[in-house]
Amino acid sequence: MSHKLNPYFQAGLDVMGQPCLIIGGGREAEEKSGRLLEAGANLTIVSTTVTPQLAAWAAKKRLTHHPRDFANSDLDGIFLVLNTVDDDPALTTRVYDLARAQKLLINSYDNPACSNFGMVALVHPGHLRLSISTSNASPALASRLRKDLEGLFDEQFVDYLDLLAQARQRVRERVEDRETRFELLRALVREFRLEGQLCYPAEWRRHAEALLRCELEACGTQGRCADCPLFTSLP
Repeated sequence: MSHKLNPYFQAGLDVMGQPCLIIGGGREAEEKSGRLLEAGANLTIVSTTVTPQLAAWAAKKRLTHHPRDFANSDLDGIFLVLNTVDDDPALTTRVYDLARAQKLLINSYDNPACSNFGMVALVHPGHLRLSISTSNASPALASRLRKDLEGLFDEQFVDYLDLLAQARQRVRERVEDRETRFELLRALVREFRLEGQLCYPAEWRRHAEALLRCELEACGTQGRCADCPLFTSLP
């Protein structure tokens, strides 16, 4: 591999009321907007076009939409910027350099070299926030894990966690002894456990090694030649 994978430092970021900017108005911008809005960010979108959902949020004043191309002044006063445009390398470099000069948090979609923080796959039923990262080794696997885990945490889990939050608040208000508080709250989760197993694709090692051996650029098929073991699984 030609570049070193970055594991990042995992942390939660408080964006409540903070001015945040998203460049681009496609599906990726919509997904990231939903996460920022849920976290309470003061969000602005800059894009000539937006998805119907982004337009609906703008109509409801949940975010501000500027229907134009990005301007350097859009970064003024911004706390965090997400560039979701992935087909304009010049724009990506320009935004990243400007953000770094202003010491802003910047993430460029699918471009770790032009980011100073990483976006993780997120599972968030109810109060739970479970982040998944493969250090950019395989964003596709992170997405696959997210989808599987989303199906695991059902409505009963959401109710369970909500009641735990209420119980914790009540115990904190009524019980003065610290160890007694901890024991009461631990008792509510003592028998909870997560069970499961990993299921790998058939012959995953052989297929991956065959793909690594294939000279994709030389053969000119980009993985779609008849000799490629993954060919039949491609859309």
